[in-house]
Amino acid sequence: MKADSAFGVIRWRVLATTIIVGLAPIAALAQDAPFAAEAPVVGTAALPRDLSPWGMFMSADNVVKAVMIGLAFASVVTWTVWLAKSIELLAVKRATRKALQAIAQSRSLGEALDQVGGGNNVVVRLLEAAQAEVQLSGEASDKDGIKERTASRLERIEAAYGRRITRGTNILATIGATAPFVGLFGTVWGIMNSFIGISKAQTTNLAVVAPGIAEALLATALGLVAAIPAVVIYNVFARSITGYRALLGDASAEVLRLVSRDLDRRASRRIGQRVAAAE
Repeated sequence: MKADSAFGVIRWRVLATTIIVGLAPIAALAQDAPFAAEAPVVGTAALPRDLSPWGMFMSADNVVKAVMIGLAFASVVTWTVWLAKSIELLAVKRATRKALQAIAQSRSLGEALDQVGGGNNVVVRLLEAAQAEVQLSGEASDKDGIKERTASRLERIEAAYGRRITRGTNILATIGATAPFVGLFGTVWGIMNSFIGISKAQTTNLAVVAPGIAEALLATALGLVAAIPAVVIYNVFARSITGYRALLGDASAEVLRLVSRDLDRRASRRIGQRVAAAE
């Protein structure tokens, strides 16, 4: 009897275990059903967000929008300066080289002015300043003093034209130095707003978090788009302006040589006049 009783207990335990194991998957499905029904709702609510650059701009915070607009304006300024300054440098370099070739074949200041002609060319200004100083010095016999005063005039003209040609390039340095940080400010502001939205929504679903972060990162991308060309163009202009200043130095040297020739001729004429007077 005891063996039958023990066998019966074991049999009922096996049957109960089988029933429990069979019902467990059904219970699990029943518990997961509400979450499965709710999951698409969160995703569907976030999916319609337009993640194109224009869509992200339109969905961004006002501060982030202001940052993006400022960076886009800085990029337009960079390319405008590049176009204008490239044309200006090309024109002044060509005119200076042409004038240098003309005065290199001249024998006097007057001949050089006739060869170069009029205009607002820097070489014309150098020749006119040198001629004016020679005329103001009159019959002074101190050639070194005349050359020193002429060199001072030429140096001031050379410095003025050097400053003029750099006009507008400093804005490129400013954009290249500050644009990445302005974009980073927009990114930090946008991510901060995204975290505030996460806190209010009480969810970490990537579909909810990603659009705000993408909008914030767009500000950094625009900052780099504005800064990288500005730095490259500024360096190109710096080398080109250095070459132009070298041309100005060559022009000043040529003008000083012409001044020296005119002074030597004048001294020779004085000696000839004295010899003729003595005879």
